[in-house]
Parts: sequence; structure tokens; C-alpha cells
Amino acid sequence: MLDRLSPPDRAKLISAYHAMQFVEDEMRVGLGTGSTASWLVKLLGAERHVFGMNIQCVSTSSQTEELATRMGLRMMTLDQAGWLDLVIDGTDEFDPLLSLIKGAGGALLQEKIVATASDRMVVIADPTKQVERLGAFPLPVEIVRFGAEVTKGLIEDKLEGLDVARRATRWRGKDGKQYVTDEGHYLLDLELGEIRDVDTLSQTLLELPGVVETGLFLDIADTVVVGAASGEARLIFGDDPEMLVDIADSEHFDTLMMRLDEAGELE
Repeated sequence: MLDRLSPPDRAKLISAYHAMQFVEDEMRVGLGTGSTASWLVKLLGAERHVFGMNIQCVSTSSQTEELATRMGLRMMTLDQAGWLDLVIDGTDEFDPLLSLIKGAGGALLQEKIVATASDRMVVIADPTKQVERLGAFPLPVEIVRFGAEVTKGLIEDKLEGLDVARRATRWRGKDGKQYVTDEGHYLLDLELGEIRDVDTLSQTLLELPGVVETGLFLDIADTVVVGAASGEARLIFGDDPEMLVDIADSEHFDTLMMRLDEAGELE
């Protein structure tokens, strides 16, 4: 069945599967947004259907909420949960300090709120997401719609004094229409090439009144699971040595794949 997936999709699926080892019965779990996180949601749904795993979940976007509900997961709001045991989410980039750029799916604000309301954040990724320095992937900045062009201009002015390789900006949108987040804000993508001082950049942007949040996730993630199409995964823990793991229980994995195939979710 895995042969039906492209190598990048297999790597995403494998990273999500290995990240499931951190999920225990009765946990309250935050579910991320994006293509890698969607595999996690599907796997957790299959685990609940086949093996009866009992967890309560909080979504980071309307997209994730819809998928998780379809997969039969028990959903609750973050306010109902109060606090989470674990959040598992994807990333657009991560560096050796496990700093992240997130927000390609447009849910960075809710993702960051959920991530900081949990005991632990585990990031799932394919090998292309690992970089020495953040910035090749555009950095999204969530902006209040009122005075958005003025805020954009302020950001561009601030970028002139920051240590980045490029300083291009563009509104997220399609067919001439601005992209609007679940919270009703605009997204401005900063094409910086390379960010040489992530802390200063983050602080500078967040000090601007029209900026709601940025896609820089600093000092939040403590583990990254990098999946490979072969079935192996690397577990990265910041300063600690990496671990290389393989699928220890192939029968369990195959059972979940069969369930996803039967449900038409193996795509």
C-alpha cells in the first residue's frame, strides 16, 4: 500500500507514525495543521477505531477539526481542555536548535497558542525541512486587517536594520484576494533567504502594533521526528544525541494501513 504514495508522502506518514509513540491513553493531545499533521490525525483515528485508544484532542485549525471529526477522534476546545499533555505538529523548517518556521497552512496563531499550552511539543517532518539556518522558507506574519498596508510598510522599514539575506514581502492570497486566517487576519509572507538572528527578528516584529504573531516558533519544540520513506525515523532532541528508530511492530503498522485503505484515507 505504501507503494501508492510518493517518497515525500511516505516520509511524512512514517514521521507521523513514529511520533505516535509519544501518545498515551487518556492524554489530551493538540493536533497540528498541514500535510504531515494530517497523516497523524488519520493514524490516530485508525488507532482509535482498531485498538480503542482513548484520547481527547484539540485542533489548531478548522481544517484539522474537520479531518479529526471525520476520523472519529474525540474533540474538545482548548478552553475545555485547559492544558494539554502533548502537541504534535508539522513544520516548514527547523534548525539545529529546534527553532521553527511554521504557517504555510495559515494556522500559525492557533498552532502557537496550542503549542505553548502543552507540556511537550513534538514536531513531525520529512528530511527536506531540516536546515542550518531558517529563512529559505517564507516567514508568515499574521496581521490585523485594520491598517494592514501601514503595518506592512512598518515591517519593511524594520527589515532594513535586521540581519537577513533578503527583504521581500508579499501578501498571502489567490486570484487577487487576500488570504484570511481562521481568526480573521491577513498573512504577510517575508522572503528573507536567511535569518541570522531569529530572536531579534521575532522581538522586533512582535513590537509592531498591527502584528498579531509570527511563524517563528522559538524555544517551544523539544523533539523533532524526521521520517524517511524506508520506514526509519530520526528522533532529534536538541543538544542530546539523535536516535535512529525503525518500525518495531510491523503488524501494528500494517493494521493501521489496512484500516486507512478501507476508509479511503490512504492518499
